[in-house]
Amino acid sequence: MAPTLLFQYAKIAAVVATYWVVSITMVFANKALLSGQGVSAPFFVTGYQCLVTSAMCFAFSSLGPYVPGVNLPPPTVKPKLMLQVLPLSVVFICMIMFNNLCLKNVDVSFYYIGRSLTTVFNVICTYLILGQKTSFQSIACCGVIIFGFLLGVDQEGVVGSLSIAGVAYGVLASLFVSLFAIYTKKVLPVVDGSVWLLTYYNNINACLLFTPLVLITGEWSQLMAFQGLADPKFWTLMTVAGVFGFSIGYVTGLQIQVTSPLTHNISGTAKACVQTVLGSWWFSEYRTVLWWTSNFIVLGGSAAYTRVKQIEMEAKHRASLSV
Repeated sequence: MAPTLLFQYAKIAAVVATYWVVSITMVFANKALLSGQGVSAPFFVTGYQCLVTSAMCFAFSSLGPYVPGVNLPPPTVKPKLMLQVLPLSVVFICMIMFNNLCLKNVDVSFYYIGRSLTTVFNVICTYLILGQKTSFQSIACCGVIIFGFLLGVDQEGVVGSLSIAGVAYGVLASLFVSLFAIYTKKVLPVVDGSVWLLTYYNNINACLLFTPLVLITGEWSQLMAFQGLADPKFWTLMTVAGVFGFSIGYVTGLQIQVTSPLTHNISGTAKACVQTVLGSWWFSEYRTVLWWTSNFIVLGGSAAYTRVKQIEMEAKHRASLSV
């Protein structure tokens, strides 16, 4: 019996709601860990989340053979594969490291603006690395995003909460998000196209790479002196953030599966808007009209870019069918 239209709508609504809850909760949990726990250890926090993800990949892969309908790669550790994935893992740790450093230094409400240049770097990197040119309409949308970003930075300074370091980390995070997407496509064949296996090896490598960073930056000494290190609440929050970090990859794929890439991008844009409002309300932050305008400019530019790319993809598809 085919599912009813009402059931399909309910399923889509449930998946979109789950994506929003997981994504927003992860941001707030990481913000609490990075700036509200009395210890400054962004490398340790990020490394621990990678450890949680690796452990969950291992656990689910181990249980896979005993669950009907679940077919996951075996949780083996192959040094050769680890080395082949290592270049991508370096990009990966830079992405999550700068992402968390940005969140540590800026308000949750400004977090979206701080990392809003991902689309712009996508256009730049695909041209420089892959040699793919972009249409004038897409470049115009990028111009709108850049204008909104600059206006947002200016208005963040007006309200007195601008962090130059936070903005710099946000720009670097945007760059490495773009690079990660490009290099993921190049490395996937190494693991036979398995996103699950790539996630597993990526996070194992990340755990190994973050270990010396924790020691070199002096975070280990800070952690040993941290009075809340033995507090179950601290480790609970750390683990919850790690679980949500693992879950976001799954629910993102699920949302794309039950809707479409375009709907996923629209959902992500709307989620960012709600996240900004929640952050401003939760932390009782005052923001100017121009500050809010900058958010809507970036949101509008991002939505327009998504729509332009969809139209271009449809045109290419029609052209290929007519050949």
